[in-house]
Amino acid sequence: MQYEIQQQDKFRFIEVGEGEPVVLLHGLFGTLSNFSSLIEDFRGHYKIVVPMLPLFELDLLHTTVGGLEKYVYRFIEARNYRGVHLLGNSLGGHVALVHVLKHPERIRSIILTGSSGLFESAMGDSYPKRGNYEYIKKKAELTFYDPKTATKELVDEVYEIVTNRLKALKIIALAKSAIRNNLGEELNQIKQPTLLIWGNNDAITPPFVGREFHRLIPNSELHFIDKCGHAPMMEVPEEFNRILHKFLTKLNEPATIA
Repeated sequence: MQYEIQQQDKFRFIEVGEGEPVVLLHGLFGTLSNFSSLIEDFRGHYKIVVPMLPLFELDLLHTTVGGLEKYVYRFIEARNYRGVHLLGNSLGGHVALVHVLKHPERIRSIILTGSSGLFESAMGDSYPKRGNYEYIKKKAELTFYDPKTATKELVDEVYEIVTNRLKALKIIALAKSAIRNNLGEELNQIKQPTLLIWGNNDAITPPFVGREFHRLIPNSELHFIDKCGHAPMMEVPEEFNRILHKFLTKLNEPATIA
């Protein structure tokens, strides 16, 4: 499915549908296609928004989790979104957490899947091994329970990034920033309802990470999906969307008086 990429000032994004805004934040190697099933399933009931995070446009000093959060903050302010459901995968989840800790006022709920912020397995000391396509292919396949989910198109995208010297440096800078920026001591400050959707076979942010987020975030619920890796919204979209739909529907139900 092709979507029109809109531009406002320096922000590039897609926005489809009407209703409460659901803002989707992609990960380190994320693209719009990561969310295609979610966009199609929810655009009839919600305003689905995907900002193009400037992973490679910020100067090296600001190529950090904090630098990306500032971009997201300015984007949400510029678009004047309110009552936002903020959803992030991997690094995008980390950015979402930093944002809600700094600027909770416009955020209604948080949805995290395979989020960094507590622990993540690095891609390896020798990463990114520029020029070694097979190595990059194997690393991309590790993202998923079923390695076939790492299509040639997806592997080619990652390969193009890591063979560009400046982009590779920025990927390393972001990965190091994510490891340094541990949120363990701050997560208990989050008041928003939080949905955690985790792959039972996630090798990058393993299941214990999801359990630890659940323990530390007060108003959170945790769902595991079997035969699923680090990107559930791509690998098992129907189950992911079912869990998300139930969570969002429950938020809009009137409170029952006991």
